[in-house]
Amino acid sequence: MQITLDEGYQFGLGVFETVALECGRTVFLDWHLERLGVSLKELGISRSITEREVQDYLTSIKEGEGAQAFLDHGALKIMVSEKNSLFTMRENPYTPEKRRRGFRLVYSSVYRNETSPLVRHKTMNYGDCIMEKRRAASLGADELIFRNSRGEICEGTTTNIFFVREGRLYTPPVFCGLLPGILRRFILERFPVTECVIRAEDVSKMEECFVTNSLMGVMPVNCLGEKKFSTREQAQVCQKAYLTVQRL
Repeated sequence: MQITLDEGYQFGLGVFETVALECGRTVFLDWHLERLGVSLKELGISRSITEREVQDYLTSIKEGEGAQAFLDHGALKIMVSEKNSLFTMRENPYTPEKRRRGFRLVYSSVYRNETSPLVRHKTMNYGDCIMEKRRAASLGADELIFRNSRGEICEGTTTNIFFVREGRLYTPPVFCGLLPGILRRFILERFPVTECVIRAEDVSKMEECFVTNSLMGVMPVNCLGEKKFSTREQAQVCQKAYLTVQRL
């Protein structure tokens, strides 16, 4: 497909969504398209994507070589700018083995600008996240965690973060400077969660931690910096609830 150069491809003023594909169906597609529409409006982009367009694309590639593996456990990426709408598919890199192993998190040396309107949207201006995600491996980590200019924990390079203390769930609020993820929304709607400012010094009091995104679901965290977490109880409860919805 030919791409027309516009502000999305020249300046990053475009939006994308990454939708999980499981057993040939999309997961939370309605929520993804809702968030996409909100972001497009915020960026002043006069385009939209419908569920029918997505389903037509999936139908068109079903007979392609290797397509079935992507449809069974893959990722659909939707990219939209003022003059372009693109769909691509790839494999889902998150496996049951990775979930059994759990993630090691390290704080990023890059700070989120909580005053920027872009941090609340999944835009093509995604360089900080990609570069820090790549740097995680060199630090022996699976994910880096951003803090904002006030030192408040925000999110991971591609994840939202949750903590557990005395059986209660906590997560940073959007005003700290983060993208409100689809799995984050699912957990907030399904479980009692307190949205509050969390700083690095507060993490020592937490008993459990997990991160989420649309492809991994709920990922247990073994440690964040020097803080080790010994339990996965709430992560397993949340993941079980997600898998139940995923299979409907």
